[in-house]
Amino acid sequence: MRKFLLLFLTGITFTRAGAQFSVRYDPAVQDSKNIQYFKPKGNLFVGDCIPFFHDGTYFLYWLLDSAHHAALNGLGGHQWTLSTSRDLVNWQHHPVVLGIDEEWEKSICTGSVVFSKGHFYAFYATRLIGADGQKIEQLSYAISEDGIHFRKQQPNPFYTYAKGYSKRDFRDPKVVVDSAGKFHLFVSSATDSAMNDFNGAMVHMESTDLKHWSVKQPLIWNLKDVPECPDYFKWGNWYYLIYGQGGNTFYLQSTSPYGPWQYPSSQALNEEWSNVVKTAAFSNGRRIAAGWIPSRQDHLDEGQEIFGGNIVLRELSQEKDGSLSARFPKEVIPPASAAIPLKMLVDSLTHINGNEYSINSPNGMGSFFMEGLPLDCRISFEVEMTGKGIEEYGLFLRGVDRHQMGYKLAFSPVNKTAILHESAISGLDFLGKKMTVDIIMKGDIIDVSIGNRRCIVNRLGEIKGSQLWFYGKHGKVSFRSIRISPLEVHAEN
Repeated sequence: MRKFLLLFLTGITFTRAGAQFSVRYDPAVQDSKNIQYFKPKGNLFVGDCIPFFHDGTYFLYWLLDSAHHAALNGLGGHQWTLSTSRDLVNWQHHPVVLGIDEEWEKSICTGSVVFSKGHFYAFYATRLIGADGQKIEQLSYAISEDGIHFRKQQPNPFYTYAKGYSKRDFRDPKVVVDSAGKFHLFVSSATDSAMNDFNGAMVHMESTDLKHWSVKQPLIWNLKDVPECPDYFKWGNWYYLIYGQGGNTFYLQSTSPYGPWQYPSSQALNEEWSNVVKTAAFSNGRRIAAGWIPSRQDHLDEGQEIFGGNIVLRELSQEKDGSLSARFPKEVIPPASAAIPLKMLVDSLTHINGNEYSINSPNGMGSFFMEGLPLDCRISFEVEMTGKGIEEYGLFLRGVDRHQMGYKLAFSPVNKTAILHESAISGLDFLGKKMTVDIIMKGDIIDVSIGNRRCIVNRLGEIKGSQLWFYGKHGKVSFRSIRISPLEVHAEN
């Protein structure tokens, strides 16, 4: 779990019955069609997502957050909730599946699920207060026959910490069962001491009976930060290890189960506003990643990230070198009505030919703009760099006063970067080629799929203008087949 500004809010009510911690979450009233950008109704939010696939069903476990991590004196008060689907279109929401049942349980933290010998096993970290009054994290697990109704196992917790590793940071277990039936846990932690504070490590533990555990060589070590919320999977001939570092999600790849690892050519999961990205298989060989978009302090565009927000899904593809790409899963794109025409104005550097708008601006910036942009809409177009090079091209979204205000979406083939407001992604070596761009603007969420290979999302809600600017700087660029489609009206959370 990455570091956030924790808000200690007033006006939040928590009820307790004996040792029971309770948050009022009603699965029956939640939107069963739109899981993309989903949050529970009311003053509730989505935290870390834990996707899992079994027998044709995508199980999306997620942390139910009720106070931006401030519940139970800042320990979180999180519990596992579940949403399931067989087609990614129709979803069933379930009651809390792993809750806080004991006085000492202060948060049911991130973990993972595996199916073995007829049972679902959910491994997770429990945050609690130690005998010395300090926050610690220890490992627990529960068993289920259907992946919905879990029974916590005893002893609970079953494992405190591994010798030589941190008691405070011992969390987020990723569970894997190998072909021999042996359980492997990969646990986020830190060594007790290391040079220059590079002590982040991912502990590797093994067991055949879930009672006796042996600690192996860590999968990775000497990292600057604790490698948060790991994920691990095999896809084709490659093994992948995903982890958080300094607030962002990274992955490594290997042709062997436990390394040696190699750094990929592109970090497709690294979006600053898509947090704790984990993945699961899906039907027909597909793989769907799930993360969450954090909230902003005081709902301001420059507000700091705070814990809890909305679900965001990505579909992964595997490139020839084993590296990963990410795009919108087609099933979760919000429904939109037919494309609408907008009033248009072009400058002298823009040439129009049918549905193609070409900007030739070697000495500065050329642009054209459209008026009448709906607040919530889908924008799609094809873009191609038509000269030898261009410094930058892009858009201003929800513009006011001819891009004096607006959210800038900039692509730089020279720097191989894309920037959405203050958030950036890098390693985009395809920006000089013909590609499609797909943009969803829904409420204060702006989400972009670039060339069906990378995505960038941000939470931006203060500017609500109706202008859409396209621009090119120091070069030639063409925009084609521009479509603006209002999103269909639906009940808001």
